[in-house]
Amino acid sequence: MDFIAMDYETANRKRASACSVALVVVRDNQVIDSFYSLINPETEFDRQNIRIHGITPEMVADAPNFATMWPHIQSFFSVQQIVAAHNSPFDVSVLKHSLQRYGVKVPHYQVIDTVKTSRKFFPNLPNHRLDTVSVALEIPLPHHHHALADAYACAEILVTETQQFGEGRIRPFMKLTT
Repeated sequence: MDFIAMDYETANRKRASACSVALVVVRDNQVIDSFYSLINPETEFDRQNIRIHGITPEMVADAPNFATMWPHIQSFFSVQQIVAAHNSPFDVSVLKHSLQRYGVKVPHYQVIDTVKTSRKFFPNLPNHRLDTVSVALEIPLPHHHHALADAYACAEILVTETQQFGEGRIRPFMKLTT
């Protein structure tokens, strides 16, 4: 299966406050590349968000804003591309609102939520949070809430599910973003 896994961290509760992004590229069920960047959200940080992901305003002061960073990753988002995220409504919303904030056209792409797939394929787990599913599938997650670590874990979850259950059972979970 070919796809990218994405993950965002935000500075506050607003979806247009992305402060980091990670993409992990998977081809033929193998991770072949990754991208990570801090993002200057050009807005305030909430203490709760800093506590969760550890990113501070000082760390992003010299980072590009989302509009400057977007040209480096926009080619990953097309109708032909499958994009996976763990709790995809959050990550899709962060991408959409961040682009809208800067007046950039929001792309359409196929998305698959590994929370939904893990609920289907592993219904007996106590919950389907990223860290719980990672432990159950023996997938390393060395720094939960670091966008790159989370994107790698999401990628490995989908690869594991594809290998165990087949791509045909994964495809019904894909939908086109709007």
